[in-house]
Amino acid sequence: MKKTKTIPSCKDCIKNNTVFKSLHQNDLDILGFEKSCNFYKRGDTVYHEGNRVGGVYCVSEGIIKIFKTGIDGKEQIIRFAKKGDIIGFRSVLSNDTACTTSKVIEDATLCFIPAESFINLVKENGDFSMKIMKLSCKELGEANKFIIDIAQKNVRERLAEVLLLLDDTFGTDNNKILQISLTREELANIVGTATESVIRLLSEFKQDGLIKLNGRKITLLDINKLHKISDIF
Repeated sequence: MKKTKTIPSCKDCIKNNTVFKSLHQNDLDILGFEKSCNFYKRGDTVYHEGNRVGGVYCVSEGIIKIFKTGIDGKEQIIRFAKKGDIIGFRSVLSNDTACTTSKVIEDATLCFIPAESFINLVKENGDFSMKIMKLSCKELGEANKFIIDIAQKNVRERLAEVLLLLDDTFGTDNNKILQISLTREELANIVGTATESVIRLLSEFKQDGLIKLNGRKITLLDINKLHKISDIF
């Protein structure tokens, strides 16, 4: 981690329809003055579960993975944060230690908003408070869905659903290549299975003409069939 030479403007971030879009210009000016920004390389940890989070992080550039660590040290990826997303806010609101760990998987620039500044915004701006509440409910809903998937879907169905989730979150380019690069281990940590199982299933998907593989790059060839396999309604 290192300090950025220039601090990203909040005006640029709110163009991405972030929770800060409801803030008044005066609030944005104060936020711009009180925040600090740092550059993180792939593999850097932003905060660890069990530690205190001194504020909220807003992703200006890059991709962050949010995960919990099992008893055996294996990661279970819960979600990803990309440009315009915020992380660490629930720990700040609850005044509790972080329940997850966040690590950079694509070089990132993060703006750090001190806890006091964030809490003041929540208290003083009703629209902003509502957006934070909706975001919390959305993340809780996603967590509940993940629990159901783990309990009721087999690994093949979950992998298909993960590929569709990555498409929905990050999109594909003109060649249908997913715009996020993950290791096989990271894919396994999202699906909730062994790396070997993901490698085998990706090979099967490739043979069935559902995807194309080129290193970490995955091309989605048949979205409709992936939907059928994933059993998403």
